[in-house]
Amino acid sequence: MNEMPTLSEPNATPGSAVKTAPQAADQPAGRAPTLLEQLQKPMSIAVIVLAVLLAAQSWSTSKQIRNLREEVAKRLQKGDVSNAETGVLARNVQEGTKELEIKVGALENRQSETQSQQLALEQLYNDLSKNRDEWALTEIEQVLSTASQQLQLAGNVPGALIALQNADRSLSRSDKPQFITIRRAIGRDMEKLKALPSVDSTGVALRLDAVIAQVDSLPMLSDETPALPAAPEKTGKAKPVRDAAGKLVGPPAPEPLLQKVRDGFNTWSGDMWADVRQLIRIRRVDTPEALMLSPTQSYFLRENVKLRLLNARMALLSRNETAFRNDLIAAQDALAKYFDTRAKSTQTAQALLRQVQGSNLAIEMPTLSDSLTAVRNYKAKS
Repeated sequence: MNEMPTLSEPNATPGSAVKTAPQAADQPAGRAPTLLEQLQKPMSIAVIVLAVLLAAQSWSTSKQIRNLREEVAKRLQKGDVSNAETGVLARNVQEGTKELEIKVGALENRQSETQSQQLALEQLYNDLSKNRDEWALTEIEQVLSTASQQLQLAGNVPGALIALQNADRSLSRSDKPQFITIRRAIGRDMEKLKALPSVDSTGVALRLDAVIAQVDSLPMLSDETPALPAAPEKTGKAKPVRDAAGKLVGPPAPEPLLQKVRDGFNTWSGDMWADVRQLIRIRRVDTPEALMLSPTQSYFLRENVKLRLLNARMALLSRNETAFRNDLIAAQDALAKYFDTRAKSTQTAQALLRQVQGSNLAIEMPTLSDSLTAVRNYKAKS
């Protein structure tokens, strides 16, 4: 292993030290050892010690090498086992990676399909939303057009207000800023309708219906029967009359037979006078032809009055004030000419007609042109 250099004389070869030992042995015993001989003994001891140390060192080194080899062998064996396990894990990981790659590929395909479906759904939703807005605007336009026609023909202000409110509610559900212009126009039309003076068309129509229902029961001049005379008052017993002193003063009591004759005569004369009063009755009538109507003519006269009132009701609903006034005047003239104006029912009917005639129908109805124009302009732009 590690070689140690030997001590030698200067300028001497290694073989010279070996040759001197026999020479020293050949020398006589009695001769004193030389310096060289004295030096060779410690050198030999040192060489032996060095050899022992070298042997111990080589044994220790070999033992360490052997232990190192065993440890390396064990570690290599463990490394082989680890490599085998690592290989198995690597194969499992590769198989798992392949499965994951397959799954990822399937997921990517599904994602691409989902994206394409989502794009198709978005396009379909946009188309449906656009069509739905168009349908809603078309419906609103039809409703507003119908309400405008009813407003101009029949003056149906509540119906027009309801139509405008429904249109505004439909636009508010979509909550789109593009509809703000339309909603503003609808709001302006609603304010115009609310500012109109109110006409109680329903109340006027109900009064006309009440008069129409009473026409058949109103008394006419031609079918009037004379009133029955009042029954004569029966004479009771004469009350006693007292004077200033408190004494009873009175005629003498009549005889019973004379009293019966007097009572009978009074009864007969009263009945006779009542019959005479029923035969003759004097009354002033300005239209004599009203008394000459036959039952058939009376029936058609009543029907004519009812038709006049029905025409007035239709003119009220259609806001035709001229026809409304003319029909009411004709109905009032017929009541005053042919019907008994002294009857309570006739007076009630005339009072209702006067109340109806006082209604003002001359109101200029606005149009819903602002709302219709806004809806049509939006449809034209879209």
